[in-house]
Order: sequence, then structure tokens, then C-alpha cells
Amino acid sequence: MIELKNISFGVDDDKGKKEIIRDVSFTVPDGKLIVITGPNGGGKSTLARLIAGIEKPLSGKILLDGEDITDMSITERAKKGIGFAFQQPVRFKGIEVFDLIRLATGKSISISDACSYLSAVGLCARDYIKREVNSSLSGGELKRIEIATVLARSPRISVFDEPEAGIDLWSFKNLIEVFEGMRKHIKESSILIISHQERILNIADEIMVIKEGRLINKGTRDELMPQLMSTDSAVRDCNGVGEKAVDITPEPCSTSALI
Repeated sequence: MIELKNISFGVDDDKGKKEIIRDVSFTVPDGKLIVITGPNGGGKSTLARLIAGIEKPLSGKILLDGEDITDMSITERAKKGIGFAFQQPVRFKGIEVFDLIRLATGKSISISDACSYLSAVGLCARDYIKREVNSSLSGGELKRIEIATVLARSPRISVFDEPEAGIDLWSFKNLIEVFEGMRKHIKESSILIISHQERILNIADEIMVIKEGRLINKGTRDELMPQLMSTDSAVRDCNGVGEKAVDITPEPCSTSALI
């Protein structure tokens, strides 16, 4: 279980201190899939970076299973079991996909083991396992490979920052299936997704709404979805899937589920 207590965060700009997160408190229980949604610029991605340790709060505490991890580094948090997938995945010239997955697990694994993680995110393993994680891969391919590394880590909490960003409709459908599979099988771990896409909101156990840096609403999917879908801004956001699609042809080989 991860818990945020009275978290605030801001940055300095030419007008002085700009507050981005304002006294936010919430808990992500074990075995739950939580989606944080809200208007663009409201602070959703900043919250994800605060949980991962990329940013440090100005005040408040972050607890993982009761342990204060507020001052821990990204590496220390990863070792404690926090997995993070960036909105724009990083490219690693000279590193092959197999090496990246092996590093994610932190142990020696076979190519067959690594291939199972690629299959789980809809990639034909034989076509990708020896590919370099460089500019030859599209944004959608990189996104799926990064999610495969998160699966390989088997973290206590998996944080996904707008996983739908920059991918085509087929990849998006496949990601939904991955998240649904994770949701069915998580027990001691939990999933936190930053998103405003309706199909992702529809698989959430709970939804939290962030606006102007504040937590303005939270509740179950059944409680909040009617409210969210009745707003013009929500409808506009949820119609945005695929507007910036990356062209990826579905892989011909089996996408047998890992989870």
C-alpha cells in the first residue's frame, strides 16, 4: 500500500513560486487498479513523478507499506518495489531489448522468459528480442517494450503515466487487455494509471480527479464515471485516442498472455 500525506510541490518561475500540487492526500490499497484523471496541466503527471522519486515534495510524506520513502532516490524506491513507465519512453542506444528486460528483472533469465513479457504486450518476441532500443523503434513499440520491463520487475506498485500517449488504436486495445489481465491477478501489488481515456477509466476499481493541483473528487468507477462522462471536457478528452497515432501493423504471431 502506498500513501500520500499532505503532499505539496512547486517550482520557481519568473513570477516566483508556482504551486503545482496542493496538499494532496490519498491511499492506493493493495490489489487495486486506481486511475488518476483530470484536466491537462492539473498536476497528474507531477504526482506520478513524485511517487517514483523523480521529483521531491516541498512538504508532506510518502509512505510505502508504512515506511517513509519521501527522501529516497529513484533507485532506492525501485528496489523497494515502485515501477514507473514514462509518458515518453527513453531510448537506449547499444542496449538490446533482451538486455533491458533482464536488467529490469534484476536476475539472470532465459530468452524464453524475456519473450513471454514481450508477448504479454502484443509484440512478436522473435522480431524484437535482439533489437536495439534506439531510434529504429517507433513510439508505440517503445511504449510496449517499457511496459514489458515493468511487468518483468513485478513491482509492489506499478505507475503508468498516460500509457496511451502516442500509440495507435491497435496498440491501445492491446494495452487495455494487458491492464485488465494485471487487474485480475494483482493481489499484494497495485496499479496506478494517469489517464483521461474512457476505456482505461472503465477498468478502474477507483478513480481520483485532480484539478489545479488539488484532489477534488474520488470514488468507485460506478460512482464517478457518470459524472465524468457528462462533462464536455471529458468527452473531448476521451475522443482523443488515435488522433496522433503511430503506424504499427499488428504482429502476426501469438500474443499469449503472461498474466
